[in-house]
Amino acid sequence: MSEPVPYPVLNDDEPVRQFNELDASLTYSYSNYLNWLFPERVELIKGKIFKMSPAPSSVHQGVIGNIFIKLGNFLKKQPCKVYLSPFDVRFPKESHHDKAIFTVLQPDICVICDRNKIDARGCIGAPDLVVEVLSPGNTKMELLNKYRVYEEFGVKEYWVVSQSDQSILIYTLNEMGKFQPSKIFTLSEKITSTVLPGFELALDDVFDDL
Repeated sequence: MSEPVPYPVLNDDEPVRQFNELDASLTYSYSNYLNWLFPERVELIKGKIFKMSPAPSSVHQGVIGNIFIKLGNFLKKQPCKVYLSPFDVRFPKESHHDKAIFTVLQPDICVICDRNKIDARGCIGAPDLVVEVLSPGNTKMELLNKYRVYEEFGVKEYWVVSQSDQSILIYTLNEMGKFQPSKIFTLSEKITSTVLPGFELALDDVFDDL
């Protein structure tokens, strides 16, 4: 995808109340995003709108909840903080100004260890760890675009959780700034994290009682 060019808006403060008022062919910034008051959840990737899937299934929510609880318990009294979607993560290139940010994602779960990245509107800059739980609504293009964003902006660890396969694949950022995939972890196995030394997660606990 080419570098985004800001969409010229006559009045930045004009709210948009209906999703169908947006033009998917245009390039939007986080400044535009803040004025979208419609109920649909969307993400921005290089200024392009990606409408998020409808409300996740109970299984999807259960998987996210199980992982979130394990991470939250581990991170008590530690500097890193864990957040659950909906939680905006802005990915600035050069400027942190709202009009200069064209990528805003809502990871299912993210862990942020630099408290300076956290503000009242979410996170600005790459989280240390991101967890995305796949669902039937995820498109291959959406997953590829997110993978590229997380790699480009330096997310240190990216977990892709498959509820249908009951598996987890971990991408770890190497010294060249590229993601290296782990093997696929399945039931009866445990995963650890390079970002969170000492953390251990049993896959049986992730997919239990769903």
